[in-house]
Amino acid sequence: MEYRRLGKSGLQVSALSFGSWITFGNQIEDGISDRLMDIAYDAGVNFFDNAEVYANGKSEEVMGDILSKKNWGRDTYTLSSKVYFGAGGKLPTQCGLHRKHVIEACEAAIKRLRTDYLDLYYCHRPDKDTPIEETVWTMHNLIQQGKILYWGTSEWSAQEIMAAHMAAERYNLIGPTMEQPQYNMLVRDKVEVEFDQIYKTVGLGTTIWSPLCSGILTGKYNAGAEASVRLKRDELGWLAERMLTDENLKKVTALGDLAQELSLSLPVFAIAWCLKNPNVSTAILGASKEYQLVENLTALDAVPKLTDEVMEKVEAILQNQPVHPQY
Repeated sequence: MEYRRLGKSGLQVSALSFGSWITFGNQIEDGISDRLMDIAYDAGVNFFDNAEVYANGKSEEVMGDILSKKNWGRDTYTLSSKVYFGAGGKLPTQCGLHRKHVIEACEAAIKRLRTDYLDLYYCHRPDKDTPIEETVWTMHNLIQQGKILYWGTSEWSAQEIMAAHMAAERYNLIGPTMEQPQYNMLVRDKVEVEFDQIYKTVGLGTTIWSPLCSGILTGKYNAGAEASVRLKRDELGWLAERMLTDENLKKVTALGDLAQELSLSLPVFAIAWCLKNPNVSTAILGASKEYQLVENLTALDAVPKLTDEVMEKVEAILQNQPVHPQY
């Protein structure tokens, strides 16, 4: 396993990490979740990702139950949660980034995960109804109280991230360390262009999600995936409508042919492509079956095969290379 610094912080996270979105407490049995955690940890994964909204808190409960039975030292792995959507409640006090919900959600996540603190705590989306100063102060206080060690954002714009840093600087507070954006061969602009300057100015780390674009980059949808797969689920209809297009499926076919030339599976090829980006601190893997995770954890070994020539062939297939603005 390779370990990379999380932005400018001193924390090192495994280049491949493991997340529980959709699967834990929802799509798979708890016994399978347990086995997947073992496979990831034994491979050197030291970052496990979760959120209050995943299965309305059930995902954290499952992961917490699993971790409580392991003999893993707490200093050998990092845990995360995210706050914004809530764990199922619809009242305005049960979601958002205001002080009340952030504090209560943090304490609830710690309890569900059966831990004493969270290593990483994310603001899952920006909150237009809460002053950024209030959120930054609350995150700073949680760090001071020892309830979280680092805080960050997920699916925030560069402008919103910098607003948080400006508030932190103004009041001498601890600003966000990392952002969790979607990043894969089909979704590139934010990581490659929008954040380009803030990697340099504030040392932003990234814990990218969906390196396989919710399974599209495995090729399974080209063959007509069964109803149980991820993008066929009702809660992901919005993502399927946006990404499951004829154009993308044609690209996947061509990418599969290129991967085959390199003696790689398409999923491993796609994950390795993400890891080629030096601004990716870690790529979060998800899996519902053991063989999927075992295979995808070999992606680091595939990175050297992605030569400049191969990367040029990828660009010719994708035709979506983001354009950097002229400064």
